[in-house]
Amino acid sequence: MELPKHININIALVGNPNAGKSTLFNVLTGLNQKTGNYAGVTVDKYEGKTTYKNHSALHNFLITDLPGTYSLYAKSIDEKVACNFLIQPTQKIDVVVVVVDATNLKRSLLLATQIIDLKYKTVVALNLIDEAQKQNIKIDIENIATTLGVDVIAVDSRHKTGIVNLKEAITKAKISDSFFYDINEFKNAQNYKLLISNYSADINVESDFESKDKIYRYGLINYIVTKYVSTPKKLLLKDITTKIDAFATHKFYGYAILIFVLFLVFQFIFYVAEYPMNWIETTFLNIQDIVKTTLPKGQLNDLIVNGLIAGISGVVMFVPQIAFLFLFIGVLEDTGYMARASFIMDRLMRKFGLSGKSVIPLISATACAVPSIMATRSISNFKERLITIFILPLISCSARLPVYTLIIALLYPSSTFLGIFNIKGLVLLLLYLLGFVITLSAAFVLKMLIKSKEASFFIMELPVYRLPQPKNIGIMVFNKVKVFIKDAGKIILALSVVLWFLSSHSMDKQFAQLNAQEIVLQQTSNPKNDSAINQIATKKLELSYIGKLGHVIEPVIKPLGFDWKIGIALITSFAAREVFVGTMATIYNSDANEDTQGIKQKLQNEKEVNGKPKYTTAVCWSLLLFYAFALQCMSTVATTKRETKSWKWTIIQFIFMTALAYASSLLAYQVLS
Repeated sequence: MELPKHININIALVGNPNAGKSTLFNVLTGLNQKTGNYAGVTVDKYEGKTTYKNHSALHNFLITDLPGTYSLYAKSIDEKVACNFLIQPTQKIDVVVVVVDATNLKRSLLLATQIIDLKYKTVVALNLIDEAQKQNIKIDIENIATTLGVDVIAVDSRHKTGIVNLKEAITKAKISDSFFYDINEFKNAQNYKLLISNYSADINVESDFESKDKIYRYGLINYIVTKYVSTPKKLLLKDITTKIDAFATHKFYGYAILIFVLFLVFQFIFYVAEYPMNWIETTFLNIQDIVKTTLPKGQLNDLIVNGLIAGISGVVMFVPQIAFLFLFIGVLEDTGYMARASFIMDRLMRKFGLSGKSVIPLISATACAVPSIMATRSISNFKERLITIFILPLISCSARLPVYTLIIALLYPSSTFLGIFNIKGLVLLLLYLLGFVITLSAAFVLKMLIKSKEASFFIMELPVYRLPQPKNIGIMVFNKVKVFIKDAGKIILALSVVLWFLSSHSMDKQFAQLNAQEIVLQQTSNPKNDSAINQIATKKLELSYIGKLGHVIEPVIKPLGFDWKIGIALITSFAAREVFVGTMATIYNSDANEDTQGIKQKLQNEKEVNGKPKYTTAVCWSLLLFYAFALQCMSTVATTKRETKSWKWTIIQFIFMTALAYASSLLAYQVLS
């Protein structure tokens, strides 16, 4: 039996935003996708594979989903990536599939004619054909294909119709004989290669050239649309959309609706995600207990339990929040509401160097900075996205709550305000409000400091409202979670192992003696040994590398009111802010499983050498402000590195937030002492 011939075809998938390009990409490739990045930029590169067998051969399609662009005259980083990929290709392009919106051909055909003029083998995917039919838009596909000189295939990517026809057309794709550019107007354009160079996103395209080109093309496009497209005077979907937008984008009602939508998103991210997160935490704690009791005592046991498993737990713990956040983002984008939210908030956000697209990340950061930083991918302007990533960790997240709860309880054990308000709740509210104020202030300053040649503008098409596509959203959520686990997870796991090593090893001889004593006590099952084991653990922590480091940094943190014990907690809580509470419990001989009340009592009883209380109002506020602003979260550091694709910006962010935290704590301690 003769084996079928294999033919590899490299496909570039290009189209306007909101033309359904990503949906078509997901339909063609399913979960057979991988995410990388384009060299030198923060824009993600999506590639996928699929196969198609016809009578002649088995065709292997490698599809690159390019960022959405309106034309080859790039106006943003995303558009530059798409343009450079087509004009100055670094990899082979066999066929370009141009996705156009059947309900808005006039807009979509500008890019299509430009691609055709680049003389690639081209296929036009006439997407959203179902919506065009519902709106009684009649399109003479055959004559449009003849005019363009390439195959035009009707496709409904949301319901997977026309996909086989599209695949067949790709195997037969051809270079168009049509030429849509009036080259005679430009005497200097002596050959086509010179013409193409004018499209380059890396040089300044003369406005005269661009305007004349577009005037000519739109003249041709108007001719095509007038002759071959019949559109009713009233479009049903656009009419419905206009009526909904009368409320959704209203200058008063619009904000109320947006706040309600964000409230729902916030509730799910903050509260509903807590249940699977607790389940994951409990599961990993059980796994740790099983491994701890099954494996022989020793370094390997400790590494697996407190290094590897704890590190993996720190990665997987964030999955529910990331999944919920991107589930909501997917629904909001698929329905068309995300564009409205950005439109409503853009004017306000722009005053602080942000974008309307910064709203969702800013709100979701109250739950966790990790998924909110990932959510900034929707911001196309590099400067605005960078500022948003910079400031997100300044917003008080859920990981700070255990620290806030413990320290506020030390400050105000049973105080009330005006006889009816609980002062603890007011202080907690103050910390959250302070976070938002500092966040916007920092954004305003960064707006002045960060220089960018990229023009800051806001062009947002408001698409018609549509029902969300579950499969499309599911694939998007799956890919986002996969990227986090694969990329950020590696850094988190590595840092977890490093922290484990530093906290469980030492060159000190006394450390080795204490270790031997601990092993003897652990071998004897006696409840009386628990207290002695806790004391040994505390002493070992002090003598460990991380304990020594705590003593080394003590002179630096002493002006903040911190001693070496707090210094150790500052270092260990870099793994996760809430680790601060557990570390303090260990240092002060509390049971690691003891509740916050027990730890609070130990800290309240802590005295200075002169007999005065250690945790005064000045020390407590110094701690609160430090944790409010410091970047004490290696997951956030890892995610910032992943999203900016640069250690430079990651280090600058860390230094900036550490300096802000130090200055705030120093001011609070010196003023209140």
